[in-house]
Amino acid sequence: MYTSVRAPLRVSFFGGGTDYPEYYESHPGAVLGMAIDQHIYVSALYRPAFLKHQFQISYSKMERVSTIEEIEHPAIRAALVATRFEDPIDLSTLASLPSQTGLGSSATFMVGLLDLLYLIRGETRTKYELALEAIRIEREVLGHPCGVQDQLHAAFGGWNCFEFHGRTIRQKPVLARQETLERLTDAMYLVFTGQTRSAPAAIASQLEATARGEIEDELGQAYSLVQRGLQTIEEGGPDVVEAFGRLLHEGWQLKRRFSKVVSNEAIDGLYAHGLAAGAVGGKLCGAGSGGFLLFVVPPQRREGFLRAFEPNSYVKIACDWHGVRRLSP
Repeated sequence: MYTSVRAPLRVSFFGGGTDYPEYYESHPGAVLGMAIDQHIYVSALYRPAFLKHQFQISYSKMERVSTIEEIEHPAIRAALVATRFEDPIDLSTLASLPSQTGLGSSATFMVGLLDLLYLIRGETRTKYELALEAIRIEREVLGHPCGVQDQLHAAFGGWNCFEFHGRTIRQKPVLARQETLERLTDAMYLVFTGQTRSAPAAIASQLEATARGEIEDELGQAYSLVQRGLQTIEEGGPDVVEAFGRLLHEGWQLKRRFSKVVSNEAIDGLYAHGLAAGAVGGKLCGAGSGGFLLFVVPPQRREGFLRAFEPNSYVKIACDWHGVRRLSP
């Protein structure tokens, strides 16, 4: 039996940095973001029991092993252990955009993989349960110093505000007119910086500064931007694209103060180039140091903006409204 699941990547607009338990266990935190129409696909096919290797796993390399303990891919090994999955399986994964580019790919992969394994076993988990289990595995089993918004966006899809405080996580869907959300997504472009980065390395200095209380004011301002962003979107109006873009710009200038490794000369130059070409604002996606820049470009400036970049350097995005999704064979 062939089985497949897809889960969306995400762009985070406001509040990044407040979604780490290291912060929100003692301060209120919140993020505002959107799942996008770029996905990670995880597929599986049962292997006959008489074959030599019980597990065949295909990603950037091919693994053929007989026990879970022999699997080199740490996330796949951890998910199989967590779900107590022991059946012979041929597992493969594909992604529409590269990893380590600030779009939450590791969390998205984990959410999709967990849902796939439960699907094969004929079990169901809620989107909330899948997100929480993915968070637990990444943080407690794999030791990744990740936040918790990526798993939630991958599971739920759509435009969401997620609020955190203590041990509580709450989903708050964005209540806006469809026309407003479509106008905003129609104005969004991802531009590749040409640099990939290791998220744990980019996050480490930020978490150290968080623990020392050095960026408490900045994180508080990031939290307040979530409410301002929500208000801007939900009020809508003819100038919503420009207002939203200006808020993103404000948030990006704030985020650059989190750590010296958030940005660099090349990223700053590319961002300035995007603004000069017609964008009203934007930000670097993810923890920093590379990946994709998100730009908001009003329709009347789109043609000039696109001429300023190589055709293969940008991606047009829209919203994924489904979240993690089981696909028909």
